Amino acid sequence: MALGAILLTASSALHAQEISLLGGVERSIGEHTYSWAASYEEGLGEYFSASFTWLNEGHVTGHHRDGQLIQGWARLPLANRRLVLSAGIGPYRYFDTSTDQDDGSYSDLHGWGVVYSLRAQYYFANRWIAQLQLNRVQVQHGPNTSAALIGIAYQLDAPDVPGPRDWAPSRATRVTGNEVTAFLGQTVVNSNESQTSLAAALEYRRGLAKYLDWTIGYLHEGNTDLVRRDGLTTQLWATRAFFEDRLTLGLGAGVYFAIRQRSNTDVTGDNDTDDRFAGIVSMSASYRLGQHWTTRVTWNRIVTRYNRDADVILAGVGYRF
Repeated sequence: MALGAILLTASSALHAQEISLLGGVERSIGEHTYSWAASYEEGLGEYFSASFTWLNEGHVTGHHRDGQLIQGWARLPLANRRLVLSAGIGPYRYFDTSTDQDDGSYSDLHGWGVVYSLRAQYYFANRWIAQLQLNRVQVQHGPNTSAALIGIAYQLDAPDVPGPRDWAPSRATRVTGNEVTAFLGQTVVNSNESQTSLAAALEYRRGLAKYLDWTIGYLHEGNTDLVRRDGLTTQLWATRAFFEDRLTLGLGAGVYFAIRQRSNTDVTGDNDTDDRFAGIVSMSASYRLGQHWTTRVTWNRIVTRYNRDADVILAGVGYRF
């Protein structure tokens, strides 16, 4: 899958030096709604950087769209590198819960777009960053959008000089050894009613290279009015450690095979009982409690071909060995 290829590139290139959270106002097809974004970013020299973003475009009539975005940035440091002006562009893989149907049903639409961005950032001495950003989103199908966002960011790796780091620091060892984690959480179906249920998972994680992990696990999505699904997951992860390896951040993509599933076909009319393969895209963070124990939070997006996309948000405790 295309996201898998992006992930393999990110495992060697995207070392998150800065993490940011932004929110603001978006305009589309004559309506106003909210927008928010969470990002990782790293420097590629003094005048360039790259970022990965999870972008949510809010709700407009008939559409609730979000997805993953990778951008390249040209940046200009000013005022002793405290003020940085940037322009970015990159591909956008979006997921759109569309409720335009006359019969009240919905569809989970997937597609590609492009996001153009302008940004101003101010770097404080304590590693915090204030930022203002303008986004223009153009997609294959559905409405284009424009948004104005404000937010904060934090430098996870301290810079050697004021302003952004030019390059991410390297390491000699793998971020991850072996790790087993048990999770509990919630499933949210990407439908017009966002049905929820209790979710659980068990996961084994192993480091394959310095910044590359592999996981295999079993996921139980719980029981909702639309879908009841259990199965095996496997993913490759770009991962990175901070604060003397206590905090880790990771981006994963892979395959989900449903061993058991039963869906309510009344909403969309689809017969999906034989379509057991789906994609899974995830973001994860862990905090290590000493040598062996760790806590972990993971946000999974299940990507289907039969209008049963879902978010599975999990928190758990793991053992490292």
